[in-house]
Amino acid sequence: MKRFFLLSMILTALSLTGIAAQSSQAAAELTFSFTRQSGAASNQFAVWIEDPQGKYVKTLYATKYTANGGYARRASSIPTWVKQSGLADMTKAQVDALTAATPKAGTLTYTWDGTDSKGAAVPAGNYVIYLEGTLRWENQALYSAPIRLGQGSASPEVSVKYSSDAIAERSMIGNVKVKTLR
Repeated sequence: MKRFFLLSMILTALSLTGIAAQSSQAAAELTFSFTRQSGAASNQFAVWIEDPQGKYVKTLYATKYTANGGYARRASSIPTWVKQSGLADMTKAQVDALTAATPKAGTLTYTWDGTDSKGAAVPAGNYVIYLEGTLRWENQALYSAPIRLGQGSASPEVSVKYSSDAIAERSMIGNVKVKTLR
C-alpha cells in the first residue's frame, strides 16, 4: 500500500510539473534586426500583445526613456504603445518590470509566454503582437502580426504602417518575423 501511495504521489507531482512547464513555455516570438540611430528622438520601441478587439494584454519590452516619463516630454515617442498599455496609470514597479535600456544593435528577440500583464495564463485563441518604433521625431513604424495561441507552430505574415514617407530613417528596424510556438 505504501508503494502504491508513494508511486501515486510521484506521478501526481510529475503531472503537475508538466502542466506548470507547459504554461511557462514560450507561446510566441518576435525577432527583428535593430540598428541604433545617431542623434536625438530615435531608438525608442516597444513590443506588446493585444487581443483582436484591441484590448491590451501584456508588454514584452519597452525602452526605458519613454516608459520612465519620456512620453510626457516627447509625445511622439512610441505613442500607440503609451496609449494602449495605459502607461500613465502604471506604478513605478509595473513600469520597471517591463523596461530596460535601449539595446545594442543586432538581432533582438522578444518572447511571449502566453500570460497577461498580471502573470495569468490567457486562453487559447487569437491575439496580435505589435512592435512600434520611433524612427526619428514624429516618424514611427508600427508592425503587427496575428497570433493563434493554441493552434501549434506558425509564422504569420507581419504587416507594417509608417507614419511618414521618410524612407531614409526606416533602417532602425528591419527583418521583422513572428513565430507562434504553441
